[in-house]
Amino acid sequence: MSNSDRRKALTPGESDASADVAAFIAKVSAIGTPKAVGEQGRLLFALDATMSRQPTWDMACRLQAEMFAAVVDQPLLVQLLYFRGINECRASKWVSNANSLASLMSGIQVRGGNTQIGKVFSHARAEHSRQKVNALVYVGDAMEEGVDALAQKAGELGLLGCPIFIFHEGGEPNAERAFREFARVSKGAYARFDANAPKELAALLRAVAAYAAGGRSALRLQQSPSARLLLEQLG
Repeated sequence: MSNSDRRKALTPGESDASADVAAFIAKVSAIGTPKAVGEQGRLLFALDATMSRQPTWDMACRLQAEMFAAVVDQPLLVQLLYFRGINECRASKWVSNANSLASLMSGIQVRGGNTQIGKVFSHARAEHSRQKVNALVYVGDAMEEGVDALAQKAGELGLLGCPIFIFHEGGEPNAERAFREFARVSKGAYARFDANAPKELAALLRAVAAYAAGGRSALRLQQSPSARLLLEQLG
């Protein structure tokens, strides 16, 4: 079913974001396995922690365990990166379990400020130069920087084999156009989500975690209803 047909098939209670989620998961499955067998996957999880993100930040804190729940017998390291305030952009250590990531996230409060996506992309490239980063996840709602310069950085990450998976809260048109371009040039994927629909974000996090850890085979190892739903959508 094409994206247009899928949107036509939505029931009145469904949102366009649901179609984007399904398309996003299909796109992830088509990319293939990002690493060699036995190699530890590394996922960079970047968040906009400016004031407008308060509701989604709280949701992300609750759902971060979903990334690890997706991985069974597949090694995965996750690094948290966030920006907020005036030129504050910080990265955590690399962690390998949900409790460690939850502890890191629990002490962070959102603050006013502009986006710093350029720093996110630059950090991803620096980390990749030290050791391969299999995927960059970015969760945000706005884009207040120069699109062309960021698109170049995103494209460079794509050439290095580090796709960007962008989860867009809301539907601000300028941000959507930019985010879609960053995903395209990095050979990643874009999806919108609704802060009132946490299951959609959870499904996205599981899909990308499985990709970073071991491709489609990692999804097949899961036994939860959510995993079966994902596999049905993957076809």
